[in-house]
Amino acid sequence: MLYISTRGGMPPKKFSRILLGGLAPDGGLTLPETYPRFDDAKLQELRDMDYPELAFEILSGFADDIPAADLRAIIGRTYTAQSFQNDEITPLKTLEPGLHILGLSNGPTLAFKDIALQLLGNLFEYALDKNGEQLNILGATSGDTGPSAEYAMRGKRGIRVFMLSPHGKMSPFQTAQMFSLHDPNIFNIAIRGVFDDCQDIIKAVSNDYAFKQKYRIGTVNSINWARIAAQTVYYFKGYFAATRSNTEQVSFAVPSGNFGNICAGHVARMMGLPIKKLILATNENDVLDEFFRTGHYRPRTTAETVQTSSPSMDISKASNFERFIFDLTGRDAAKVKELWQAVDEGGAFDLADTPLWERIEDFGLVSGTSSHADRIATIRRVHDRYGLVIDPHTADGVKAGLEHRDASVPLICLETALPVKFSASIVEAIGHEPERPAGYENIEEKAQRYVVMDADAGAVKAFIVEQAGPPQTAAAI
Repeated sequence: MLYISTRGGMPPKKFSRILLGGLAPDGGLTLPETYPRFDDAKLQELRDMDYPELAFEILSGFADDIPAADLRAIIGRTYTAQSFQNDEITPLKTLEPGLHILGLSNGPTLAFKDIALQLLGNLFEYALDKNGEQLNILGATSGDTGPSAEYAMRGKRGIRVFMLSPHGKMSPFQTAQMFSLHDPNIFNIAIRGVFDDCQDIIKAVSNDYAFKQKYRIGTVNSINWARIAAQTVYYFKGYFAATRSNTEQVSFAVPSGNFGNICAGHVARMMGLPIKKLILATNENDVLDEFFRTGHYRPRTTAETVQTSSPSMDISKASNFERFIFDLTGRDAAKVKELWQAVDEGGAFDLADTPLWERIEDFGLVSGTSSHADRIATIRRVHDRYGLVIDPHTADGVKAGLEHRDASVPLICLETALPVKFSASIVEAIGHEPERPAGYENIEEKAQRYVVMDADAGAVKAFIVEQAGPPQTAAAI
C-alpha cells in the first residue's frame, strides 16, 4: 500500500513514512493510492470478529509495511476492556427497532477520538523506538482531540505534545481535562481566537518544511491519515452489530466539524461496506451543510465563526473535506490543487452546475444542521422517550439523522462524547446534572498549566524551539 497527496506533489510513500507527518510536502493530505476492497465473502469473514481482530484485518491493509505480529501486538495493547470500559469497545445501543446509537465514548477522555488516538499513541511510540527518534507533535483542538491526544501521548518515550486550543471557547470539563495535566512532555497553548485560527497555525508550521524537518514536527489532528484509518473500524463494527447479513444496508448519522469522522465513513463505504447514506450533521457553523445542499464551499472568517453549545464542531474550515473532494473529482490532483488554491487564499469554490456536482449522489452523502434549541429539544426527547442522556454533538447527529431517516434502513447515530463534558446543556435539557464517571470528580477545580498566545505562527514556533531544545538530526518525516 502506497500513499499519495491530494495535490499530486508527493512521490508515493509507505505507511510508516507518512505516519508521523501531517500535511504532505505540497500542502495536500495523504491518501492511499487505492482503497482495500472487501467483497461479500470477506465481509462475512469479518462479521463475527471481536474489535481487536477486526481492527487488525482492516488496518493491516493500510499499514502493510508493519510486521503483522507487531501490528497485532499494538492493536491488542490498545483495544482492551480496561481502557474502554467494555469488551465490545464500541457497543451498539438500540433505542427502538432500526434506530441505534453507536457508543464511542468509553475511552480515557470520554470522547470518540480516544478510539483513534489511543492507537496513534502506540503506533508513534513503536515507530520512534524502532528508529531511535523523537517527535514534537503539534495539534489543534476544538474540544475533544486535545484531551484524547494528550492522554494517549502522556509519558510516551520520545514524544512532546504542543496542543493549541481556542482560549475560553471549550467547555470547562474539556478545558480541565487538558490543562490539569502536568506531564513534562505536554504543553497546552491557548490561542486568542477560534479553532480555525489554531488550525491555520498548524498548516503554516507544516508548510514550513525546513522547520518541520529540523524540529521533527508531527501531527495528531485528523489530517493524519492513521486517524482516519483507525476510525473506519467502528463503522464496520457498528454495521455488523446492527445487521444480520451483508445484503442489508444501514445509514450513519455523523456529527462533523472538520470532516474527519465522516471521512472515515466515506472510506468504509468506498471499501465496500453497505452504507446507504452518510448523514452529515453540523451546528450553526454550517459550512459543510451549505456545500451538500448547494455545491458552494465557503469557509467562514474568524468573525463569522459562532461559539455554540456543541463547541467541538465550531469549525468553518474543514481540513478533511479535501480528501472527499479528491475522490469526488476522480482523484484529479490538479483540480483539487486549483480548488484549494482559492480556499487557501481566503476564497471559496462552487461545484453547482458542474459535472462534479452531478456525481455527488453516488457517494451517499446528505446533510442537516441544528440550533441550540434543536440540541436541547433532542437531548430532552431522547431522555424522555428512551431513558438515555446524550451530549449536544450527538444530539446534532440524531436530529439530522431522523430528518433523513429511511424507515426501511437501520439508522446508526454516532456518539461523540459522554454528556458529563457538557453539563450546562444537559441541565438545561433535563433539569439535572449528568452522571459523572469515577475519577472525574472535581476535575474543574484542579490546578491548570497552560500559556496564552496570540494567533501567531511565529510565536508558536519560538515556543516549540524553546521547549524542544536542540533540533533533531534524524531523517525527515
